[in-house]
Amino acid sequence: MQTMPAHAAHHDDREIETLDDFDATVSARGTLAGFRVQAVDLTDRTRELLATDTAGAIFLGCPMRDDAAAKVRADGAMVFPPVPNLPFDPYRGLLYSPDELFAGLGKGYEETLDARAYAWFQQTKADGDIFASMLRSIHDDAVSDALDELLRGTRVVGVMGGHAMARGTEAYAGAARLGRELTRSGLTVATGGGPGAMEAANLGAYAAPYNDEMLTEALQLLAKAPKFTPSITDWAAAAFEVRAHWPKGGTSVGIPTWFYGHEPPNPFASHIAKYFANATREDGLLARSNAGIVFLPGAAGTVQEIFDNATPNYYESRGEPTPMVLVDRAHWTERLPTWPLLTALARERSMESRIALVDRIEEAPAALKRLGG
Repeated sequence: MQTMPAHAAHHDDREIETLDDFDATVSARGTLAGFRVQAVDLTDRTRELLATDTAGAIFLGCPMRDDAAAKVRADGAMVFPPVPNLPFDPYRGLLYSPDELFAGLGKGYEETLDARAYAWFQQTKADGDIFASMLRSIHDDAVSDALDELLRGTRVVGVMGGHAMARGTEAYAGAARLGRELTRSGLTVATGGGPGAMEAANLGAYAAPYNDEMLTEALQLLAKAPKFTPSITDWAAAAFEVRAHWPKGGTSVGIPTWFYGHEPPNPFASHIAKYFANATREDGLLARSNAGIVFLPGAAGTVQEIFDNATPNYYESRGEPTPMVLVDRAHWTERLPTWPLLTALARERSMESRIALVDRIEEAPAALKRLGG
Protein backbone atom coordinates (compact mmCIF):
# COMPACT_ATOMS: atom_id res chain seq x y z
CA MET A 1 0.00 0.00 0.00
CA GLN A 2 1.43 3.34 -1.06
CA THR A 3 1.89 5.93 1.68
CA MET A 4 2.59 9.62 1.57
CA PRO A 5 4.53 11.62 4.16
CA ALA A 6 2.78 14.53 5.82
CA HIS A 7 5.58 16.66 4.45
CA ALA A 8 8.83 16.01 2.64
CA ALA A 9 11.57 18.62 2.39
CA HIS A 10 12.64 19.52 -1.13
CA HIS A 11 15.89 21.37 -0.58
CA ASP A 12 16.83 20.99 -4.22
CA ASP A 13 13.83 23.24 -4.90
CA ARG A 14 15.18 25.74 -2.38
CA GLU A 15 11.85 25.86 -0.57
CA ILE A 16 11.56 25.93 3.22
CA GLU A 17 8.06 25.22 4.52
CA THR A 18 8.50 24.20 8.16
CA LEU A 19 10.59 25.31 11.11
CA ASP A 20 12.41 21.96 11.01
CA ASP A 21 13.31 22.65 7.36
CA PHE A 22 14.60 26.07 8.35
CA ASP A 23 16.78 24.73 11.15
CA ALA A 24 18.13 21.90 8.99
CA THR A 25 18.99 24.26 6.13
CA VAL A 26 20.77 26.78 8.33
CA SER A 27 22.72 24.01 10.04
CA ALA A 28 23.67 22.11 6.87
CA ARG A 29 24.11 24.97 4.41
CA GLY A 30 25.05 27.91 6.58
CA THR A 31 23.17 30.19 4.20
CA LEU A 32 19.66 31.11 3.20
CA ALA A 33 20.73 32.94 0.07
CA GLY A 34 18.25 32.31 -2.73
CA PHE A 35 15.89 30.24 -0.62
CA ARG A 36 12.12 30.69 -0.46
CA VAL A 37 10.79 30.53 3.09
CA GLN A 38 7.06 29.98 3.11
CA ALA A 39 4.71 30.65 6.05
CA VAL A 40 7.24 29.75 8.76
CA ASP A 41 7.06 31.56 12.11
CA LEU A 42 10.58 32.95 12.59
CA THR A 43 9.96 35.13 15.65
CA ASP A 44 12.20 32.82 17.68
CA ARG A 45 14.91 32.59 15.02
CA THR A 46 16.20 36.16 15.18
CA ARG A 47 19.74 35.09 16.06
CA GLU A 48 19.91 32.79 13.04
CA LEU A 49 18.51 35.42 10.69
CA LEU A 50 20.97 38.05 11.92
CA ALA A 51 23.92 35.68 11.50
CA THR A 52 23.00 34.08 8.15
CA ASP A 53 23.33 35.39 4.61
CA THR A 54 19.84 35.91 3.15
CA ALA A 55 20.78 37.60 -0.13
CA GLY A 56 18.16 36.94 -2.78
CA ALA A 57 15.93 35.04 -0.35
CA ILE A 58 12.16 35.51 -0.34
CA PHE A 59 10.15 35.33 2.87
CA LEU A 60 6.45 34.70 2.22
CA GLY A 61 4.22 35.40 5.21
CA CYS A 62 6.90 34.66 7.81
CA PRO A 63 6.47 36.46 11.14
CA MET A 64 9.82 37.83 12.35
CA ARG A 65 11.08 40.53 14.70
CA ASP A 66 11.69 44.04 13.40
CA ASP A 67 15.48 43.86 13.63
CA ALA A 68 15.55 40.56 11.75
CA ALA A 69 13.24 41.93 9.05
CA ALA A 70 15.42 45.03 8.65
CA LYS A 71 18.56 42.90 8.35
CA VAL A 72 17.24 40.49 5.72
CA ARG A 73 15.90 43.40 3.67
CA ALA A 74 19.35 45.00 3.87
CA ASP A 75 20.77 41.72 2.53
CA GLY A 76 18.57 42.12 -0.54
CA ALA A 77 15.88 39.65 0.49
CA MET A 78 12.21 40.28 -0.27
CA VAL A 79 9.83 40.14 2.67
CA PHE A 80 6.09 39.64 2.16
CA PRO A 81 4.72 40.12 5.68
CA PRO A 82 1.79 38.12 7.06
CA VAL A 83 -1.64 39.56 6.25
CA PRO A 84 -3.52 40.36 9.48
CA ASN A 85 -7.13 39.54 10.26
CA LEU A 86 -7.51 36.66 7.80
CA PRO A 87 -9.04 33.29 8.76
CA PHE A 88 -6.48 31.54 6.50
CA ASP A 89 -2.81 31.91 5.54
CA PRO A 90 -2.47 32.81 1.83
CA TYR A 91 1.21 31.82 1.85
CA ARG A 92 0.75 28.39 3.44
CA GLY A 93 3.36 25.81 2.53
CA LEU A 94 1.42 22.63 3.30
CA LEU A 95 -2.03 21.25 2.57
CA TYR A 96 -4.77 21.40 5.15
CA SER A 97 -5.52 18.60 7.56
CA PRO A 98 -9.01 17.72 8.85
CA ASP A 99 -7.98 18.76 12.35
CA GLU A 100 -6.93 22.19 11.08
CA LEU A 101 -10.07 22.88 9.05
CA PHE A 102 -12.41 21.63 11.79
CA ALA A 103 -10.60 23.12 14.80
CA GLY A 104 -13.25 24.53 17.13
CA LEU A 105 -15.95 22.08 16.03
CA GLY A 106 -16.90 21.53 19.66
CA LYS A 107 -18.31 25.07 19.69
CA GLY A 108 -20.23 24.46 16.46
CA TYR A 109 -19.17 24.26 12.83
CA GLU A 110 -19.60 28.03 12.44
CA GLU A 111 -16.52 28.53 14.65
CA THR A 112 -14.19 26.40 12.52
CA LEU A 113 -11.53 27.71 10.16
CA ASP A 114 -13.43 26.16 7.28
CA ALA A 115 -16.64 28.04 8.03
CA ARG A 116 -14.84 31.30 8.76
CA ALA A 117 -12.91 31.13 5.49
CA TYR A 118 -16.16 30.56 3.60
CA ALA A 119 -17.80 33.53 5.34
CA TRP A 120 -14.79 35.71 4.43
CA PHE A 121 -15.02 34.51 0.82
CA GLN A 122 -18.71 35.31 0.62
CA GLN A 123 -18.20 38.79 2.03
CA THR A 124 -15.18 39.78 -0.07
CA LYS A 125 -16.64 38.29 -3.24
CA ALA A 126 -19.70 40.47 -2.78
CA ASP A 127 -17.51 43.53 -2.11
CA GLY A 128 -15.46 42.99 -5.27
CA ASP A 129 -12.28 43.80 -3.32
CA ILE A 130 -9.23 43.48 -5.61
CA PHE A 131 -6.94 42.90 -2.62
CA ALA A 132 -9.10 39.98 -1.48
CA SER A 133 -9.15 38.44 -4.97
CA MET A 134 -5.35 38.70 -5.07
CA LEU A 135 -5.09 36.95 -1.71
CA ARG A 136 -7.37 34.17 -2.95
CA SER A 137 -5.16 33.69 -6.01
CA ILE A 138 -1.98 33.57 -3.90
CA HIS A 139 -3.60 31.05 -1.57
CA ASP A 140 -4.75 28.78 -4.39
CA ASP A 141 -1.33 28.88 -6.05
CA ALA A 142 0.31 27.93 -2.74
CA VAL A 143 -2.15 25.04 -2.36
CA SER A 144 -1.34 23.81 -5.88
CA ASP A 145 2.38 23.93 -5.10
CA ALA A 146 1.87 21.94 -1.90
CA LEU A 147 -0.31 19.41 -3.74
CA ASP A 148 2.31 18.89 -6.44
CA GLU A 149 4.99 18.33 -3.81
CA LEU A 150 2.83 15.82 -1.96
CA LEU A 151 1.90 13.79 -5.03
CA ARG A 152 5.30 13.81 -6.70
CA GLY A 153 6.05 10.27 -7.89
CA THR A 154 2.70 8.81 -6.78
CA ARG A 155 0.05 7.02 -8.83
CA VAL A 156 -3.23 8.80 -8.24
CA VAL A 157 -6.70 7.48 -9.00
CA GLY A 158 -9.61 9.89 -8.96
CA VAL A 159 -12.98 8.85 -7.60
CA MET A 160 -15.83 11.15 -8.64
CA GLY A 161 -19.47 11.02 -7.63
CA GLY A 162 -22.41 12.93 -6.23
CA HIS A 163 -22.53 14.69 -2.87
CA ALA A 164 -26.09 13.47 -2.23
CA MET A 165 -25.08 9.84 -1.52
CA ALA A 166 -26.08 9.35 2.11
CA ARG A 167 -24.24 7.50 4.85
CA GLY A 168 -26.05 4.33 5.82
CA THR A 169 -26.88 3.35 2.25
CA GLU A 170 -25.47 0.42 0.30
CA ALA A 171 -24.22 2.82 -2.36
CA TYR A 172 -22.15 4.67 0.25
CA ALA A 173 -20.78 1.40 1.62
CA GLY A 174 -19.86 0.28 -1.90
CA ALA A 175 -17.98 3.50 -2.58
CA ALA A 176 -16.11 3.05 0.69
CA ARG A 177 -15.11 -0.50 -0.22
CA LEU A 178 -13.91 0.83 -3.59
CA GLY A 179 -11.67 3.41 -1.92
CA ARG A 180 -10.29 0.72 0.39
CA GLU A 181 -9.48 -1.67 -2.45
CA LEU A 182 -7.85 1.00 -4.60
CA THR A 183 -5.69 2.10 -1.67
CA ARG A 184 -4.69 -1.44 -0.79
CA SER A 185 -3.62 -1.94 -4.42
CA GLY A 186 -1.01 0.81 -4.01
CA LEU A 187 -2.88 3.75 -5.52
CA THR A 188 -3.49 7.12 -3.90
CA VAL A 189 -7.20 7.96 -3.89
CA ALA A 190 -8.12 11.54 -4.73
CA THR A 191 -11.65 12.90 -4.57
CA GLY A 192 -13.46 16.22 -4.71
CA GLY A 193 -13.15 16.19 -0.93
CA GLY A 194 -16.82 16.76 -0.13
CA PRO A 195 -19.65 14.66 1.31
CA GLY A 196 -21.43 11.70 -0.27
CA ALA A 197 -19.53 9.50 -2.70
CA MET A 198 -16.41 11.59 -2.20
CA GLU A 199 -16.41 11.08 1.55
CA ALA A 200 -17.11 7.38 1.14
CA ALA A 201 -14.04 6.88 -1.08
CA ASN A 202 -11.83 8.83 1.36
CA LEU A 203 -13.28 6.78 4.22
CA GLY A 204 -12.35 3.59 2.38
CA ALA A 205 -8.79 4.81 1.96
CA TYR A 206 -8.71 5.69 5.66
CA ALA A 207 -9.91 2.15 6.51
CA ALA A 208 -7.33 0.41 4.29
CA PRO A 209 -4.74 -0.38 7.02
CA TYR A 210 -7.35 -2.00 9.26
CA ASN A 211 -9.16 -5.32 8.98
CA ASP A 212 -12.40 -5.45 7.05
CA GLU A 213 -14.56 -5.38 10.18
CA MET A 214 -13.34 -1.87 10.98
CA LEU A 215 -15.10 -0.42 7.93
CA THR A 216 -18.33 -2.23 8.80
CA GLU A 217 -18.27 -0.74 12.30
CA ALA A 218 -17.33 2.70 11.00
CA LEU A 219 -20.25 2.68 8.58
CA GLN A 220 -22.61 1.92 11.46
CA LEU A 221 -21.26 4.83 13.51
CA LEU A 222 -21.56 7.24 10.60
CA ALA A 223 -25.14 6.21 9.80
CA LYS A 224 -26.43 8.16 12.80
CA ALA A 225 -25.69 11.39 10.87
CA PRO A 226 -26.59 10.44 7.28
CA LYS A 227 -26.14 13.87 5.67
CA PHE A 228 -24.49 17.21 6.38
CA THR A 229 -27.94 18.79 6.54
CA PRO A 230 -29.50 19.91 8.80
CA SER A 231 -26.37 19.96 11.01
CA ILE A 232 -22.82 20.06 9.66
CA THR A 233 -21.65 19.94 13.28
CA ASP A 234 -23.32 16.56 13.92
CA TRP A 235 -22.21 15.22 10.53
CA ALA A 236 -18.57 16.13 11.11
CA ALA A 237 -18.62 15.02 14.74
CA ALA A 238 -19.64 11.52 13.68
CA ALA A 239 -16.63 11.37 11.36
CA PHE A 240 -14.27 12.51 14.09
CA GLU A 241 -15.73 9.84 16.37
CA VAL A 242 -14.67 7.25 13.80
CA ARG A 243 -11.22 8.82 13.58
CA ALA A 244 -10.91 8.71 17.37
CA HIS A 245 -11.80 5.01 17.46
CA TRP A 246 -9.29 4.21 14.70
CA PRO A 247 -6.67 6.98 14.73
CA LYS A 248 -4.12 5.55 12.30
CA GLY A 249 -5.98 5.62 9.04
CA GLY A 250 -4.62 5.41 5.53
CA THR A 251 -3.75 8.41 3.40
CA SER A 252 -5.78 9.98 0.62
CA VAL A 253 -6.40 13.40 -0.86
CA GLY A 254 -9.51 15.57 -0.89
CA ILE A 255 -9.72 18.58 -3.21
CA PRO A 256 -12.80 20.62 -2.24
CA THR A 257 -13.64 24.28 -2.81
CA TRP A 258 -15.06 27.22 -0.87
CA PHE A 259 -16.91 28.11 -4.06
CA TYR A 260 -19.36 25.44 -2.89
CA GLY A 261 -18.72 26.27 0.74
CA HIS A 262 -22.18 25.21 1.86
CA GLU A 263 -20.83 21.67 1.31
CA PRO A 264 -18.20 20.99 3.98
CA PRO A 265 -15.00 19.04 3.33
CA ASN A 266 -15.03 15.50 4.63
CA PRO A 267 -12.71 14.62 7.55
CA PHE A 268 -11.42 11.34 6.11
CA ALA A 269 -9.00 12.73 3.53
CA SER A 270 -5.63 12.94 5.28
CA HIS A 271 -4.52 15.80 3.02
CA ILE A 272 -6.99 18.48 1.94
CA ALA A 273 -6.23 20.87 -0.92
CA LYS A 274 -9.04 23.37 -0.50
CA TYR A 275 -9.37 26.10 -3.12
CA PHE A 276 -11.33 29.30 -3.55
CA ALA A 277 -11.46 28.97 -7.35
CA ASN A 278 -13.57 26.00 -8.42
CA ALA A 279 -12.19 25.92 -11.98
CA THR A 280 -8.62 25.59 -10.66
CA ARG A 281 -9.76 22.88 -8.28
CA GLU A 282 -11.64 20.86 -10.94
CA ASP A 283 -8.85 21.02 -13.49
CA GLY A 284 -6.20 20.17 -10.91
CA LEU A 285 -8.09 17.17 -9.58
CA LEU A 286 -8.59 15.66 -13.01
CA ALA A 287 -5.09 16.45 -14.25
CA ARG A 288 -3.44 14.82 -11.23
CA SER A 289 -5.42 11.57 -11.56
CA ASN A 290 -2.66 9.95 -13.61
CA ALA A 291 -3.75 6.35 -12.92
CA GLY A 292 -7.31 6.88 -14.09
CA ILE A 293 -10.68 8.01 -12.81
CA VAL A 294 -13.72 6.09 -11.55
CA PHE A 295 -17.01 7.95 -12.01
CA LEU A 296 -19.76 6.86 -9.64
CA PRO A 297 -23.39 7.85 -10.23
CA GLY A 298 -23.85 11.59 -9.91
CA ALA A 299 -25.69 14.52 -11.42
CA ALA A 300 -24.60 17.69 -13.22
CA GLY A 301 -21.28 18.08 -11.44
CA THR A 302 -20.17 14.52 -12.19
CA VAL A 303 -21.31 14.80 -15.82
CA GLN A 304 -19.22 17.95 -16.13
CA GLU A 305 -16.20 16.13 -14.69
CA ILE A 306 -16.60 13.28 -17.18
CA PHE A 307 -16.38 15.63 -20.14
CA ASP A 308 -13.77 17.87 -18.50
CA ASN A 309 -11.62 14.74 -18.46
CA ALA A 310 -12.73 13.48 -21.87
CA THR A 311 -11.71 16.73 -23.59
CA PRO A 312 -7.93 16.55 -22.94
CA ASN A 313 -8.11 12.81 -23.62
CA TYR A 314 -9.71 13.58 -26.98
CA TYR A 315 -6.93 15.97 -27.95
CA GLU A 316 -4.08 14.00 -26.36
CA SER A 317 -1.32 13.50 -28.92
CA ARG A 318 1.83 12.88 -26.87
CA GLY A 319 0.83 10.17 -24.42
CA GLU A 320 -1.87 7.75 -23.36
CA PRO A 321 -5.33 9.10 -22.47
CA THR A 322 -6.35 8.73 -18.84
CA PRO A 323 -8.42 5.56 -18.22
CA MET A 324 -12.07 6.30 -17.40
CA VAL A 325 -14.44 3.85 -15.71
CA LEU A 326 -18.14 4.72 -15.39
CA VAL A 327 -20.09 2.76 -12.79
CA ASP A 328 -23.83 1.87 -13.14
CA ARG A 329 -24.88 1.13 -16.69
CA ALA A 330 -28.50 2.21 -16.21
CA HIS A 331 -27.48 5.53 -14.71
CA TRP A 332 -25.09 6.50 -17.51
CA THR A 333 -27.11 5.11 -20.44
CA GLU A 334 -30.72 5.84 -19.36
CA ARG A 335 -31.07 8.34 -16.52
CA LEU A 336 -28.22 10.59 -17.71
CA PRO A 337 -27.17 9.13 -21.10
CA THR A 338 -23.56 10.22 -20.95
CA TRP A 339 -22.04 6.95 -22.17
CA PRO A 340 -23.26 7.12 -25.79
CA LEU A 341 -21.66 10.55 -26.30
CA LEU A 342 -18.46 9.51 -24.55
CA THR A 343 -18.29 6.41 -26.74
CA ALA A 344 -18.78 8.50 -29.88
CA LEU A 345 -15.92 10.80 -28.88
CA ALA A 346 -13.71 7.84 -28.04
CA ARG A 347 -14.41 6.22 -31.40
CA GLU A 348 -13.25 9.32 -33.27
CA ARG A 349 -9.86 9.13 -31.55
CA SER A 350 -9.58 5.32 -31.25
CA MET A 351 -9.83 5.64 -27.47
CA GLU A 352 -12.28 2.80 -26.89
CA SER A 353 -9.57 0.84 -25.09
CA ARG A 354 -9.31 3.60 -22.46
CA ILE A 355 -12.94 3.77 -21.36
CA ALA A 356 -15.19 1.22 -19.68
CA LEU A 357 -18.77 0.98 -18.41
CA VAL A 358 -19.50 -1.48 -15.61
CA ASP A 359 -22.73 -2.47 -13.88
CA ARG A 360 -21.49 -2.78 -10.32
CA ILE A 361 -18.99 -0.84 -8.26
CA GLU A 362 -17.17 -4.06 -7.37
CA GLU A 363 -16.14 -4.36 -11.02
CA ALA A 364 -14.45 -0.94 -11.16
CA PRO A 365 -10.93 -1.85 -9.85
CA ALA A 366 -10.54 -4.71 -12.33
CA ALA A 367 -11.83 -2.53 -15.17
CA LEU A 368 -9.39 0.24 -14.23
CA LYS A 369 -6.51 -2.24 -14.19
CA ARG A 370 -7.57 -3.66 -17.53
CA LEU A 371 -7.46 -0.16 -19.05
CA GLY A 372 -3.93 0.35 -17.80
CA GLY A 373 -4.68 2.35 -14.65
